[in-house]
Amino acid sequence: MEEEREVSNTRSDGNGMPDLVFQCVIHYIHDARDLDAVSRVCQRWWEIDAAARKKVTIALCYTTTPRMLRRRFPNLESLKLKAKPRAAMFNLIPEDWGGYVTAWVEEIARSFRGLKALHFRRMIVRDSDLELLAQARGPALQSLKLDKCSGFSTDGLLHIGRSCKNLRTLFLEESSIGSIDEKDGEWLHELALNNHVLETLNFYMTDLVQVRFQDLELIARNCRSLVSVKISDCELLDLVGFFRAATALQEFGGGSVNEQPERYSSLSFPPKLCCLGLTYTGQNTRPIIFPFAWLLTRLDLLYALLDTDDHCLLIQRCPNLEVLETRNVIGNRGLEVLARCCKSLRRLRIERGADEPGMEDERGLVSHSGLMALAQGCLELQYLAVYVSDITNASLEYFGRYSKNLCDFRLVLLEREGVSDLPLDDGVRTLLQGCNKLRRFALYLRPGGLTDVGLGYIGKYSPNVKWMLLGSLGESDAGLLEFSKGCPSLQKLEIRCCCFSEQALAISVLQLRSLRYLWVQGYRASKTPDLLAMARPFWNMELIPKRQVIVADPHGVAVSVEDAAHILAYYSLAGPRTDFPDTVCSFGSSCLSQRLESSSSI
Repeated sequence: MEEEREVSNTRSDGNGMPDLVFQCVIHYIHDARDLDAVSRVCQRWWEIDAAARKKVTIALCYTTTPRMLRRRFPNLESLKLKAKPRAAMFNLIPEDWGGYVTAWVEEIARSFRGLKALHFRRMIVRDSDLELLAQARGPALQSLKLDKCSGFSTDGLLHIGRSCKNLRTLFLEESSIGSIDEKDGEWLHELALNNHVLETLNFYMTDLVQVRFQDLELIARNCRSLVSVKISDCELLDLVGFFRAATALQEFGGGSVNEQPERYSSLSFPPKLCCLGLTYTGQNTRPIIFPFAWLLTRLDLLYALLDTDDHCLLIQRCPNLEVLETRNVIGNRGLEVLARCCKSLRRLRIERGADEPGMEDERGLVSHSGLMALAQGCLELQYLAVYVSDITNASLEYFGRYSKNLCDFRLVLLEREGVSDLPLDDGVRTLLQGCNKLRRFALYLRPGGLTDVGLGYIGKYSPNVKWMLLGSLGESDAGLLEFSKGCPSLQKLEIRCCCFSEQALAISVLQLRSLRYLWVQGYRASKTPDLLAMARPFWNMELIPKRQVIVADPHGVAVSVEDAAHILAYYSLAGPRTDFPDTVCSFGSSCLSQRLESSSSI
């Protein structure tokens, strides 16, 4: 009764719900859009949400400011911040585009006393940023992820290793070669000496090679909760002591096998290891992996030198596999084995392999027959990203018929001869109709791969898709305009190598009511500023003119090619950017108003 009296005396929102009830309920609301909606009900709910929100993701760092974030959510414990568009991973964005983390780190050091987890993605991080972060948040910081970031060196990591003694996660994966200036391996030694709670250490696919295996072994001995370690390439024989000490290890990535199989008789993997990713290995790996392959739930073969036969032999020994990452050398035969043996598969990523002699035969390519087998056999599939050499409407229809759990579908059609079943309008329609759980969708074909009718199907049958990539699709502006009549949930749209005009792009943006972000590479420029038609309050637009870029040709040779002009447009509460490089110009941005500065949306 005393508790009932306390609730009844609590402030109400005016509709009969006491504040105390909503304060309890709000912790069970996890979707950001739902939280945004309830915070708009009244001022009091806005205040409760502001005080209760512990975790925030900002999809583009220029959509708000550090000061606004602090005022809106002063009690944050976890922050994920993204900067450069995804296109930066393919050298499609100028290196000096922006995305500096300094202003955010300074505000974090001043104000966010409860912050425990930081995740910076595709941002420029300086050593001074890491030093300030270590000084201000070192004892409290539990997770630091520098995901595909650049601009820092091992001197910056040294500050993290010395001061962040309660760090449970240190993630540097794919801060690619040249992005981290490696001066020595002292950063890892300091981490080994000072940390006893580390659970995840990841510097996979980086150029950090001056690490001492004794430090890895010391980390394993000191940190009994160490469950995941992914490192740069190294010989497995150097890690015998590490594996012996890391008794709780469940995931390992980065090792290679360079010696004859008999040399590895002393190597024993930890008993709980179920996720594995080896690099630059071949047939010598078989006697090492085969004995415990049945335990594996995740396998990364992206950088393993295995042919189609090796894939088939390995996969059929992994009946519990849930996640597989590999290249299209797996072939259709490998997909058939996967469909037959791995019924629990949830995620499959098949990247494009090197165009080398001997890789052009039917064993080393993925096409419609392999995808049809996959769709029929792996009914739990949720994520599929694949490069294919051939595709048919029927194979796409199979996914619509069988893959009812598919949430993320990405397909790229390679430039090869012999693709006869184009356009893919009917297959795309059936896939989207059947896979009603789709939230992310990417389709990159070639001219003639999808007509304007098919583009209209994508708009009509994608009610829940939030992110979409369209590449070389459609025939004219009419297709894009028909597409934009649908997609009611679409927030991020990326378009590459399509034929659309500035005017059609502007009209489409205005019709896509949920759209917050647009990136376009390649479009039909006009003599008049048609893009300004999409201008409205808080909508920033950036134009990157066409330029010469260095890319690798199919044989790995660096060549200079012309990159088409880009458009980047997004909602922003921060107003126009002030740190534009010479390679980017901004136009059509509206000024920030005091009213929207206090909005709950970021």
